[in-house]
Amino acid sequence: MMTLKTEPIHEAYSFVCLRCGHAWEGSYEIRHILDRAGRLRADYYEKGFRVPSPLTSNRCRLCRGCRIRILRPGRVRSARPQFD
Repeated sequence: MMTLKTEPIHEAYSFVCLRCGHAWEGSYEIRHILDRAGRLRADYYEKGFRVPSPLTSNRCRLCRGCRIRILRPGRVRSARPQFD
């Protein structure tokens, strides 16, 4: 495996579970890698550990539901119901 000579990209996302309503945020470092066949792929890292892509393989941390809405970073608060 060969690493490209590019700087890692940092991305953040907000997530909302459409099953239970739980919302959370995640920050990721994305490294573009050439695999053994010479194809470009993106590897995601969270807190230094490689993780599956949060855009394609994400589950709710509370109910383990897989129907997740992805929002711009900082949107968790606005995605939750407001109670007075």
